[in-house]
Amino acid sequence: MKGMTEKVKQKVYGEFSQRVNMTPSQLTRWLKTQASRSVGYKSKGGGESTGHASGRRIVTIRRKSKKRLTVSDYRHMKKVIGYIKRHRAQRPKGPVKESPWRYSLMNWGHDPLKRSSARRRRAGRHK
Repeated sequence: MKGMTEKVKQKVYGEFSQRVNMTPSQLTRWLKTQASRSVGYKSKGGGESTGHASGRRIVTIRRKSKKRLTVSDYRHMKKVIGYIKRHRAQRPKGPVKESPWRYSLMNWGHDPLKRSSARRRRAGRHK
């Protein structure tokens, strides 16, 4: 893949897989909701927000086999990773369950209230 070594692709794929914690079917259902369409940056013409469009692209990427991913897919995966990192650092005070902050992250495939599989495994060890 031009401009991206195998090592870099592996790192991007791993981090993307870790940070995008919604399944394609969960994300597809979410993107159909009014709450999903209510958040995010929209161009002057209105329409679909950047995050909502990204969510649709994430579903496509997650449904592809790893060997069919393109340079463009890897670039988008890096964009998603960066967005999730930056946005999680801006967590507001107080409840977030029905917040624009959470809804925006969910458009990018990350539900901050969903426990990761690694956290579930660790929690299961201490029972």
